[in-house]
Amino acid sequence: MSRDLLIELGTEELPPKALPTLSAALTEEFVRQLDEAGLNHGEVESFAAPRRLAVLVRGLDDKQADRDIERQGPAVQAAFDKDGNPTKAAEGFASSLGLTVDQLGRQDTSKGERLVAQITEKGKPAAELIPDFFAQAVQKLPIPKRMRWGKRKVQFVRPAHWLVALFGDEVVPFELLDLQAGRTSYGHRFHAPGAIELATASEYAERMEKDGHVIADFARRKAMIEEQAIAAGKEAGGAAQIDPDLLDEVTALVEWPVALMGSFDEDFLRVPQEALISAMEEHQKYFSVLDGDGKLMPRFITISNIQSKDAQQVIHGNEKVIRPRLADAAFFYDNDCKKTLAQHGKGLANVVFQQQLGTVADKCARIGGLAALIAEQIGGDAEQAKLAGELSKADLNSEMVGEFDTMQGIMGFYLARLEGQPDEVAQALYEQYLPRFAGDKLPQSKTGMAVSLADKIDTLVGIFGIGQKPSGTKDPYALRRATLGVLRIIIENQLDLDLQYLLEKAGDQLELRINRADAAEAFEFIKGRYRAIYQEQGIATPVILSVLAIDDACRKPLDFDRRVKAVAAFQPREEAQALAAANKRVSNILAKLDQAPPEEIDGALLEDEAEQTLTNLVVASYEQSEPLLEKGDYQGVLEMLAELREPVDAFFDTVMVMADDEAVRNNRLALLAFLRDLFLNVADISLLQE
Repeated sequence: MSRDLLIELGTEELPPKALPTLSAALTEEFVRQLDEAGLNHGEVESFAAPRRLAVLVRGLDDKQADRDIERQGPAVQAAFDKDGNPTKAAEGFASSLGLTVDQLGRQDTSKGERLVAQITEKGKPAAELIPDFFAQAVQKLPIPKRMRWGKRKVQFVRPAHWLVALFGDEVVPFELLDLQAGRTSYGHRFHAPGAIELATASEYAERMEKDGHVIADFARRKAMIEEQAIAAGKEAGGAAQIDPDLLDEVTALVEWPVALMGSFDEDFLRVPQEALISAMEEHQKYFSVLDGDGKLMPRFITISNIQSKDAQQVIHGNEKVIRPRLADAAFFYDNDCKKTLAQHGKGLANVVFQQQLGTVADKCARIGGLAALIAEQIGGDAEQAKLAGELSKADLNSEMVGEFDTMQGIMGFYLARLEGQPDEVAQALYEQYLPRFAGDKLPQSKTGMAVSLADKIDTLVGIFGIGQKPSGTKDPYALRRATLGVLRIIIENQLDLDLQYLLEKAGDQLELRINRADAAEAFEFIKGRYRAIYQEQGIATPVILSVLAIDDACRKPLDFDRRVKAVAAFQPREEAQALAAANKRVSNILAKLDQAPPEEIDGALLEDEAEQTLTNLVVASYEQSEPLLEKGDYQGVLEMLAELREPVDAFFDTVMVMADDEAVRNNRLALLAFLRDLFLNVADISLLQE
């Protein structure tokens, strides 16, 4: 027998940004306990709305199945006395299971022979287990701070008002948060505030929508909001700008979504649209509307929680609320435009970046110097890069950024264009923070690349240099994100840069502020980020480790990328494992030597045909690999070296490396050293061995 189970917890409005997390955690933990208890069930549905969290489990077993289990008792030696009579230990064990001693068996274990009982554990009714399972799931919810309400001692994220627990058409009686479970739910706060008596668990979603004016399914409500917003944007002649995080938040704020289109004064469009969009999204939870060219239109979309009889009044109220927000943005922008970027930047001499690393003005000077060096190396304009670096943080002192922190860099871009700075400089001010997150776009201008790299490298070297490297989950300066950004900029923009050299130059600028030994650890930290990048791309760890083993390869991210991809393409080949094993064997042999083998191979000492053949091929491979290595064609090198598989196998099959004759032995060791060095031009292939 099976029935549908519904449990709904009704509350005051839940924190909107936490609602999806709370719903997922509640469902996951509750279902985990059902599964652990052996209660079979069908599909599980989660419901989450501003005033409710609910779980609907389809086809849940009425009771657990009976289970045959084995229980171990005391050791036989302790279970019987010298006359063979059962002791209190044996009798107590049997009694606890409702058995007699003669019904017990014996079993050999790692701890000796013990008494054992085979019993059938009767399954419990699901209705007996559900209350405790749900209570535990509620208690384990990720709630940073719980609250009390009224005179109650219970605590939850918000005051709880009702509890529904229906198993089929029957109430599961239990108490939680001082509430008695029943079949009474409540609908929309305004449209249907009265009680809704549920007859069965399965009718929940339909009754909530029909009688309660509540779309309880979060995903369905979210899809409705997105669809309505898109339609409203098209009707206005543009396209709704739908931020995924904002969409989730709005979905968590309404139970009955109705999209309404409002407008604002076109004069506000003189303000950078990013600031206007930020004001609408952050403060009012509005969706903005862009035209075909991506320009902001004087329109906004608000999602109302009611189906108003006079929608125009609701729209008018929202228009009235947004105007002061946009007026503030315009006021800040107008004030900021009265100063040049250089004038804004003067105040940064009084703003501390980090106590040991100086002020933000000091950092800007360092960014400018390092950006100029990078620009020279990537074919950019060193003077423009230096200027952009020096002005990079000037907008932090603007009123606009003080009000809208998301305008960092963006405000600098607008001010630079307004005062007639070169387009490349203005663009660099915007691009300096890119990429802001995983998968974000990268700087496209040479000056932007230089400034972004310089900023991140300066922070990386400085923070390591004062001994505040990341540890565990603590990374207050976001060095992991900065490092991934550095690697992405260099690799994806195909920049031939020596990262270790740039770290050293950054260290030179910070010479008097940092410990150079600590700063040197930044390079090891970067090597660890290589691993994270390529594992995320699905490249096997041995492939990554084989390239990480080559120190020079780690210096240049672009070169590292080419090597990793070449080895990843080589690994599946049949020759790869054989050559990896051979390289491992060679490494082990050479590692045991007290001194390095000779640096030349003496042809006169080549006695065996296999070693003569391998020597000729190794020498030829060195010559053929040089032009391939010069242009970074590591895949070509590995394809060429794959042809050495059979000669290498033949060498080890027929040649005794550690010959009695010292000269012959050393000559063969020299050959192996050359063979190993040949492969080390790309990676340590021995690490590919399975």
